[in-house]
Amino acid sequence: MNQPTHTGTNPVRFVRTPYGARKEAAERLARTVLGLMALCMVLPLVAIVTHLFVRAWPSLSPEFLLDIPRDHMRAGGIWPAFVGTLYLVGISLAVATPIGVLAAVYLNEYARDNWFTRLVQLAVINLAGVPSIVHALFGLGAFVYGARLGYSVLAASLTLAIMTLPVIIASTREALAAVPQAFREACWNVGATRWQTIRAVVLPNAFSGILTGVILQVSRAAGETAPIMFTGAVFYKAVERGDLFPYHLKEQCMALSMHLYTLATQVPNVPESMTYATAVVLLLTVLLVNATSIVVRIWVRNRKRW
Repeated sequence: MNQPTHTGTNPVRFVRTPYGARKEAAERLARTVLGLMALCMVLPLVAIVTHLFVRAWPSLSPEFLLDIPRDHMRAGGIWPAFVGTLYLVGISLAVATPIGVLAAVYLNEYARDNWFTRLVQLAVINLAGVPSIVHALFGLGAFVYGARLGYSVLAASLTLAIMTLPVIIASTREALAAVPQAFREACWNVGATRWQTIRAVVLPNAFSGILTGVILQVSRAAGETAPIMFTGAVFYKAVERGDLFPYHLKEQCMALSMHLYTLATQVPNVPESMTYATAVVLLLTVLLVNATSIVVRIWVRNRKRW
């Protein structure tokens, strides 16, 4: 075994052994391989986004966002579809978030570990993998015909809420389980009830994880086409330019995902840049909402004391 050597007043130095050299080489190799894998995931994304922006550039402008479709959708902008997407995502978020969080709180904090609880958990996991077309048919039967909401903004939003609910429940449960049990026990020891502990300690410390589920919900809801096509999206609807509230809950609306599908498959002689510009607006809308949520999540996480 090599011993550390002393040279006058020089500090003690260790001689690199062949075993240490092999470990360093293996670490460099692993770092290189992992870096290349990360690069292989990032490069296609950058290439796709760059391609979209290059193709969309001739049509990208504030006028394109704020104007309404004209000349049978071959000109004008996408304002009705943009506002309709905000309606659908906002209402589905308002419905799914409280239900999903409360369901996760019950499953993680109140429910006993028995066959029924495990069955519910399995159902939640399986629902997260159900194809969107199945959710679309469920929304058609449950909300359009069963609840007699008709083809409407409300029916489409509720369908999106049902579709994204499992993701919120699963991510919220993980966030609640990550809060140390000692926090709960400390509250119980000073006389706090279970609900007081959840409200004042558990939920605030799990907020950043809950927000992660909401981010995933927004991304998925904004890009879905089948559920809204079956329940509330329409090919075209005339609205006033710049109107922030053009739709009622009981009427149909346009949406960016449906509008993009329509331009790409149903409208002849549409400028190619308009189709790409619609895709870019949809992408930027999702990225903007995600970025805002991530900033809030980081701010909340930095305030933690543990």
